[in-house]
Amino acid sequence: MSEPLALPAPLLELLGGDASALPHLEEALTHPSYANERRTSGRRDYQRLEFLGDSVLGLVASEELMQRFPEAREGELSLMRARVVSTEALAVVATSLELGPALRLGRGADLAGERTQASVLADAMEALVGALYLDRGFGAAAVLARAIVERGLERGGPRPSRDPKSELQERVQALGSPAPVYAIVHSEGPDHARAFRVEVTVAGRSLATGSGRSKKRAEQEAARAALEALDRAALETVARAEHAAARAPEPEPAADPP
Repeated sequence: MSEPLALPAPLLELLGGDASALPHLEEALTHPSYANERRTSGRRDYQRLEFLGDSVLGLVASEELMQRFPEAREGELSLMRARVVSTEALAVVATSLELGPALRLGRGADLAGERTQASVLADAMEALVGALYLDRGFGAAAVLARAIVERGLERGGPRPSRDPKSELQERVQALGSPAPVYAIVHSEGPDHARAFRVEVTVAGRSLATGSGRSKKRAEQEAARAALEALDRAALETVARAEHAAARAPEPEPAADPP
């Protein structure tokens, strides 16, 4: 028998205060680790719904951006869409809905902190879109998808952001380093819902890793994380220089000539 779902208030409000007519909701909130620990129960995890929700979200985001930015070119629209439906953007919306506490995770995954991981929250967010599509139709799923797009635009502004892979390459080459190299370090899941983790290195030095349901998305997330790491390193360098300058003794005044 399934345990009753404990839904946080923000998520329940989004669902109209009643989740009883959502037969796919439990599946949308079930992490693969939870389903694997209970294989005999026949439970499904959220990966198939995530696959569906990603398509619905991409369609709604494309339509919304075309309407809002009629003068934007295809490349600009693609960059904006990548930003507003990125792992980071989806995780922010999931956090605002308190989706993490509602997820069903296996003991090991929960102890490892996966409940608050951006990639897990983003996957569950897409699965929720897929569940709404199946249980209440495209209109209900589109309402949530548009809220995700709106939040993404609020966070990043109306102008398209630069491709993080291109920006990372320009920054490291400006420092005289070779181009970044991306390599898959882990993959899991069935063929229709495969997840990848990619590591980006420069001159053999690891900068960051990123996860996504495609190699391209994982590479973009790795590049974005690497840019954030470079920014933090630059700030720390400035702070150390300022600290050193503050501790340096003041030069003694020059002696008057005899």
